[in-house]
Amino acid sequence: MIDTEQLIQQAKSGDLSAFEDLIAQYIPTIERFAFQCGVPFHHIDDVTQEVCIKLYRFLHQYEGGKFTTWLYQVTLNVVRDDYRKQQTMHTKIAHYQKEAAQQLYEKFNLDFDEDLHQAIIQLDDNYKIPIVLFYFHELTYKEIAKVLHISMPNVKLRLLRAKKKLKSILEGNL
Repeated sequence: MIDTEQLIQQAKSGDLSAFEDLIAQYIPTIERFAFQCGVPFHHIDDVTQEVCIKLYRFLHQYEGGKFTTWLYQVTLNVVRDDYRKQQTMHTKIAHYQKEAAQQLYEKFNLDFDEDLHQAIIQLDDNYKIPIVLFYFHELTYKEIAKVLHISMPNVKLRLLRAKKKLKSILEGNL
């Protein structure tokens, strides 16, 4: 087995096979460190892939010393970037959910309230999807029927039942 320093030198000189061997040797370290830094299990592969890309792009900047120290620095930077990206995404999602809920409240002539959004989420998909398509995306009954592969009378019935269920949920009867 070739030692780490030899793999690094070969990878720096353009040997892709040496880079692959180097990565294969350190992937468990990257994954373990990322997980221990708080990366959710379902993001580990994405973070690991990003670390590998950064290593490939910036390996020429590695100037010696203990390779794992540099590897931990790169991984930590990627973990921090991922955390910021996730926080931004959660903020955007919350904003869009609030905006969508506001539109629905206006359609129902209600004061803006998080309760309606939570009530919609509680609905079965048979009722939730028609409500979302009709009020948020302004599809017609005919368009909703086509999207859901159901009849127009069924769309009307589901919307009617969905509104009744929403009213019950909001009044605390469910």
